[in-house]
Amino acid sequence: MEITADKLVKAYVKIRDERSKLNQEYDEKDAKLKEQLEVIEQELLDMCKTVGADSLKTQHGTVSRRVQKRFWTSDWHSFHKFVKDHDALDLFERRISQTNMQQFLEENPDVLPQGLNVDSKYTVSVRRK
Repeated sequence: MEITADKLVKAYVKIRDERSKLNQEYDEKDAKLKEQLEVIEQELLDMCKTVGADSLKTQHGTVSRRVQKRFWTSDWHSFHKFVKDHDALDLFERRISQTNMQQFLEENPDVLPQGLNVDSKYTVSVRRK
């Protein structure tokens, strides 16, 4: 039996569709479980607040209440200037913008940052007919 590109594409699309279906089912079930956890977490937070405790020890585990903070900016230009002015580059996370790095290297082919690693590989993409 000859393996043709058409047969491979048909199998690829079928498998991709099945994976998509499984992912959707998982996401729906997981969303319901997350909602249940959020309700329970709120009840536990209320209990901690009511008794004035930052932790509750039970037979099945210990609840710890803590303040969680998130930081973001609505003014990247000012924040970038702030980081420069205070020499605080550690306020950024360490990752490279893939799109911007690609564009920079295309525009500056003779300029390479020291320590930059590049991984290139061929990929295929399949579109449904």
